[in-house]
Amino acid sequence: MRAPRFWQGDANHPAARLLAPLGRAYGRAAGNRMDRPGARGECPVLCLGNFTLGGAGKTPSAIALAVLLRELGRTPAFLSRGYGGRLPGPVLVDPARHGWRDVGDEPLLLARHAPTVVARDRVAGARLCVAEGADVVVMDDGLQNPSLAKDLALAVVDAGVGVGNGLCVPAGPLRAPLARQWPHVGGLVLIGAGPAGAAVAAEAQAHGLPVHRARLVPEVAAVAGRRVLAFAGIGRPEKFFASLCEAGAEVAATRSFPDHHPYRDADLARLAAEADGLGAELATTEKDRVRLPEAFAARVRVLPVALHFQTPETLEILVSAALDDPDGRT
Repeated sequence: MRAPRFWQGDANHPAARLLAPLGRAYGRAAGNRMDRPGARGECPVLCLGNFTLGGAGKTPSAIALAVLLRELGRTPAFLSRGYGGRLPGPVLVDPARHGWRDVGDEPLLLARHAPTVVARDRVAGARLCVAEGADVVVMDDGLQNPSLAKDLALAVVDAGVGVGNGLCVPAGPLRAPLARQWPHVGGLVLIGAGPAGAAVAAEAQAHGLPVHRARLVPEVAAVAGRRVLAFAGIGRPEKFFASLCEAGAEVAATRSFPDHHPYRDADLARLAAEADGLGAELATTEKDRVRLPEAFAARVRVLPVALHFQTPETLEILVSAALDDPDGRT
């Protein structure tokens, strides 16, 4: 989906005011659902979620967390709902056998870094993670899903947009009222910088929660000095376009698509023609790359990014405490 622009505006926008009653009803139901107790997993469960709909950087955050867990001597596996995929699971993702239409795009990226299970039933998915040898489960999304108890839940926030207008779907981007979500969170991962993110960080600190600041670092060698037509179907395409510029690419033009967009032949033909007309190469994200036909993807440059924490040692302390305290689960 493509988020309405008024979600990032004033809560007094006419559309936001009109939809506010529906948002309050949706938010109340979602908040009540979050309060339900979940089933205990056979091993610790760490969740990377976000307060809002749309991309915030959960997948690179989950990958960075898996790296940290390995440094702590643990064996992580990822658990994902597999948004956009047709398989209900639980199923172990095999990139040689599964495509994005089977398991979704994000699980294919996660599977490059650790065993990844797709399951709409999170409890059954966690059991399969353990059967595959995991001693800790990293949930990519699922903050608002109460079915599986979490030892630690981290909310990931894009500092460029924060929580938008602060209203619940469909009046705004929040999945549940922020006040109802804070009790289920053990810390905040704030990606990038900006006043919207600073406001959320201040609220987190007022709730006594740690704020772990991070930034997405692009792989400069992939695009430096290249003239590109950039396209992306992610939560915030403009963030990708900015990363290209940061990496030293000459961005001749940009094309934005809705998040998880299924690229059609007409889309690809139009992109190829525009790039040829500009004398530019095509460039996109890793997540978009897995949704492209292989023949077309071969001509597209990809900009990998990695999440770097400002003070990784503070996150290590928080994660270690969650792993060492099995009775302190949320």
